[in-house]
Amino acid sequence: MLWRTNVLKPEIPFWNMQNLFQSNASRPPYQKIYLHVYILTNFSILIKIISAKICVTSGVFDMFKKLFFLTMIVSSFMLSAFAVILLFTYLLGPPDTNLHQQTQFFDRDENLLETQALVNQREYIAIEEISPHVKNAFTAAEDQHFYDHYGFDLKRIGGAVYQNVIHQDKRQGASTITQQYAKNLYFTNEKTWTRKFKEALAAMRLEMFLTKDEILEGYLNTIYFGHGQYGVEAASQYFFDKSARDLAVDEAALLAGIPKGPAIYSPLNDYERSHERQQWILRRMASLDFIDQQTYDALKNRDVPIVTAVANESNRDSLYFMDTAMKQAAELLDISREELKHGGYNVYTTMDVEAQEHLSETVKENLPEGELQVGTVTINHQSGEIVALQGGRDYKKSPFNRVTQASRMTGSTFKPILYYAALLYGFTPAMTLESAETTFQLENGKTYKPTNYGDLYANGPITLAQALAISDNIYAVKTNQFITSDNLIEAARTFGIEDDLPSVPSLALGSGSTSVMNMAEAYGLLANGGASIDPYIVKKITNEDGEVLYEHPSQPSERVLDRDYAFVLTHLLTGIFDERLNSYSRVTGATIAPMLTHHYAGKSGTTPNDSWMIGYSPHYTTAVWTGYDDHQQIEKREDLVAAKQIWAEYMEKIHENKPVQPFEVPDGVTGAYIDPDTGYLQGPACEDRTRLMYFIKGTVPKNVCTE
Repeated sequence: MLWRTNVLKPEIPFWNMQNLFQSNASRPPYQKIYLHVYILTNFSILIKIISAKICVTSGVFDMFKKLFFLTMIVSSFMLSAFAVILLFTYLLGPPDTNLHQQTQFFDRDENLLETQALVNQREYIAIEEISPHVKNAFTAAEDQHFYDHYGFDLKRIGGAVYQNVIHQDKRQGASTITQQYAKNLYFTNEKTWTRKFKEALAAMRLEMFLTKDEILEGYLNTIYFGHGQYGVEAASQYFFDKSARDLAVDEAALLAGIPKGPAIYSPLNDYERSHERQQWILRRMASLDFIDQQTYDALKNRDVPIVTAVANESNRDSLYFMDTAMKQAAELLDISREELKHGGYNVYTTMDVEAQEHLSETVKENLPEGELQVGTVTINHQSGEIVALQGGRDYKKSPFNRVTQASRMTGSTFKPILYYAALLYGFTPAMTLESAETTFQLENGKTYKPTNYGDLYANGPITLAQALAISDNIYAVKTNQFITSDNLIEAARTFGIEDDLPSVPSLALGSGSTSVMNMAEAYGLLANGGASIDPYIVKKITNEDGEVLYEHPSQPSERVLDRDYAFVLTHLLTGIFDERLNSYSRVTGATIAPMLTHHYAGKSGTTPNDSWMIGYSPHYTTAVWTGYDDHQQIEKREDLVAAKQIWAEYMEKIHENKPVQPFEVPDGVTGAYIDPDTGYLQGPACEDRTRLMYFIKGTVPKNVCTE
């Protein structure tokens, strides 16, 4: 209280004033005499000192009185706030603890699909049926005072707050089983104070309206064990192939250790760490008298055999399809993937199970061992339904979908788009251009010299029909120079390809990149005669009550391509399987043509890093791509031919029970037998080598083979 010493005169040092209040028994005799004289001669000063001390004492009392009243006010406010929170919590009523069923997926015929590998499993079991070892193991591991508190363990909370303040983060939690159950029902795993407060309110409601056993039952049925398993019953079936009612002590202890960190403590991810935590839980169970010492000694350091129930191999083959369906369904409902999984929805997909099985089987049989990847999809080009899809070699190893997510150079599969534009510009199947080594002078002063496969050339004129069938690059670049690259890009936009394409001569040879899905859609436009396609994988979504939340709209298609020109090009694309179009090289589909028994149109394509085969029948369009994720060069012969083999075998399988049906000829075209070498009408000099070709009416050649 130095600020009150100004009542003393400066001639008396402050330390002397303090000495006045020391015990006389501790003073030497000369000081006692001095004190008596001092008091007698300075009585007025003494009065001032006493007054000062009284004033100080009065000030302290006032301060404590104010502090007391302030504490009372704050305490009253806090108690009132707590009472309001309690009343509000009570008025909210019992919490909603009804768990939604897991979302189910159906095929095109509304048959239930197996989705265990993608949709988390949850099997509910009543508390009375759960092994007591499970209940004891979880209370020992997570909340030993569960039956004694009212939702919050104040001692643990205090310790956690202390640790978090010391370390300036939220590294340590003190959640009780009640709080964890509240989080499982309503919240996420984010560690924020806001989430903790909401969780606390939810926990209070649970404690108010549910019994302890009801809370424990809910908790044990909602806790996550990793590997897509929710609840002790699903986890017990998954890890031990038995019900939670039949679990032994050591098995229960192992399960109880997993939820703290499923990625860390799952015995399938790290058995040693899982075993260490299990042993810690067994020790706690012994210390809490849940098991006796003899039982603990018998289980100490004993391994627990794991019997994992995994998805069937056949189901794994459709995971790319299911993953795509889940993504589209979540987008349609404007919810997260997790919300979709646990929302109890019924998602009706476009999957043709038989086609999907054929696709998976064919890929497995024809994709060489190693790192070569695959992306393939089949579309019903009349409706837009995606009937089968496989986005890679193995979903479990790489869920990256090479049908929808990868962008790869298209190679010669881009040429049909080029030649559709060329037909609009007046080209016909019989039009001839020189196929020879050519150096093109570009507008920027540079030169471009494309080559053919094997560096082979006709060294003379060839027809468009022949150029497309043998995939002549010189003819393609000359065509692109005629129509211009900008117009070719515009044609690609018409076919639904919106990717950033380079306006260069090599675009005619497929130097641009896009997805397998986009290429399938582009070919589907040709297959259905030019009507717009919007490929989709989800037909309908309903909620648990059957209410329709989404249904794919039935809208009339818009005409995107001219039907007549689309058919002319389709018939040209059948030529890759017809060796009558052989020239300096065989037609590109010659190796698979003997396998085919139906009418198909298609085009293969290669780049140093990609191999494609895309084609269609009157029923389906299928695109197949193979290559390496790291863009390494494809060199092995079995890698180079895989795409064609997969396409041909698979298309034959899905057409096995369908009638042989040719492509429908529209009224605006005329058929004529043409010599593929000269482009002339059939005559005496070429009767043995002519092929039926179709022309827009009025464009059939007039010259006849006479020599």
